Amino acid sequence: MQFRRTVIALLTLATFGTPATAEGEKAGAFDYYVLALSWSPNWCLREGDARGAPECAEGAARGWGLHGLWPQNERGWPSFCRTNARSPSRSDTAAETDIYGSSGLAWHQWKKHGTCSGLSSAAYYDLAREAYSAVTRPVVFRALDQDIRLPAGVVEEAFLKSNPDLDPDMITVTCKANQIQEVRICLTKDLIPRRCGTDVIRDCTADRALFTPLR
Repeated sequence: MQFRRTVIALLTLATFGTPATAEGEKAGAFDYYVLALSWSPNWCLREGDARGAPECAEGAARGWGLHGLWPQNERGWPSFCRTNARSPSRSDTAAETDIYGSSGLAWHQWKKHGTCSGLSSAAYYDLAREAYSAVTRPVVFRALDQDIRLPAGVVEEAFLKSNPDLDPDMITVTCKANQIQEVRICLTKDLIPRRCGTDVIRDCTADRALFTPLR
């Protein structure tokens, strides 16, 4: 009996203690979008340089790039959904490099997230571009000329000041390896800012997160 109770407790924790993900769900079955903007110089420092990513070259001057537009549920998120939509061509993904940074990322975002949108690949990319273009990226970060360490809340405050239609519970800042990683903004299916779900709304609590300047 005790063993059975322990198993049930562990299963309950696995179900309710961590964000729930799902793969292969039906396309279009989600609650809202998360727009994820990645600070490119920090990504390059963590991963891109080791890959020889062209967007990490000196002079690239890439700042807040689009990581993705992700279908999200109030708790958890779908991925790699079942869809009859045609996959994008190489030319389709190449046309998205100005915001994604690479055609490879544009392709991956379609396969993992875009397939869950219920849209065609062209419509999904158009919607992602519209969402990305609607956000004002604070110019102050592009003016940095050296590494700094700052509280993640400073980044959030800069976005809130530059985007008066956003409230604090509509945006979150994430960190990785004690670096500023991403700004994530929650949007309705019509791209109207909305409150983030409980597994998205958690902010990075680092008070000395690394923020590196443009290259």
